[in-house]
Amino acid sequence: MPELPEVETILRSLEPKALGHVIRKVTVIHEKTIKKPDPELFASSLQGQKITGFNRWGKYLLMEIGSSMVLVIHLRMTGRLIFSEAGFPVNKHTRVIFYLDQGMEIHFQDIRKFGTMHLLNRQDLDTFPPFMALGYDALDSRLTLDLFLERLKGRRGQVKELLLNQSFIAGVGNIYANEILFKAGIHPQRPADSLNIQEQKKLYMALRSVLKSAIRYHGTTLRDYVDGDGNQGEFQNKLRVHSRAGKPCPSCGNSIVRIKQGGRSSYYCPSCQK
Repeated sequence: MPELPEVETILRSLEPKALGHVIRKVTVIHEKTIKKPDPELFASSLQGQKITGFNRWGKYLLMEIGSSMVLVIHLRMTGRLIFSEAGFPVNKHTRVIFYLDQGMEIHFQDIRKFGTMHLLNRQDLDTFPPFMALGYDALDSRLTLDLFLERLKGRRGQVKELLLNQSFIAGVGNIYANEILFKAGIHPQRPADSLNIQEQKKLYMALRSVLKSAIRYHGTTLRDYVDGDGNQGEFQNKLRVHSRAGKPCPSCGNSIVRIKQGGRSSYYCPSCQK
């Protein structure tokens, strides 16, 4: 599933090309992608509207439409947004096509069909149910070290599960939780309330460092993810522990271990992470 760095990379690749374009027509091929309003009204409401901005909250991509609407896109597991010239192939995984002025298009492709789109009035964002449950974006400038430490107080359960809890911090998924904990030297099964103040600070610094590094390398492509130009990411070449079970730890040389945790695979070094 695309996580914060992948969605941010898509945003950065789409924004300079799509910003200011007018949506001439929208074709909805897979109606279940459109969650609000109904597909017909979705398409007609976007027709003739200008793309006026891009934003992101956690794993959600926000496309600002005109002066009063926001298109909220969640890519889920396999969603792709591809900006192209007219005539880009419409393959069997294409679910929605946005036909823009100047002969440009945006294709939403989604192999698994789990991706979603909501077209909302701007004033309704504060009461949009998924957003009401989200915590601070992991790279939000307001999420200072002091605020992070405050939000950690009283948190129980395993620290890996806490990082994946989108109501705690939005944007971190399994890949980056594994990498963050390795960089912080913290075992994924440690209870969150067992971390001392130095470990809590290391966790915060690792959170910011890993996510920013992943953005610099345009995200992680393990299978489906590409940016808005159709290019794969490069951070998969920088992963230290994720999907490296049995391989030597890049720090100590001992073997990386894989365990099941909350239905997901956790990878860690038993020597470096305590």
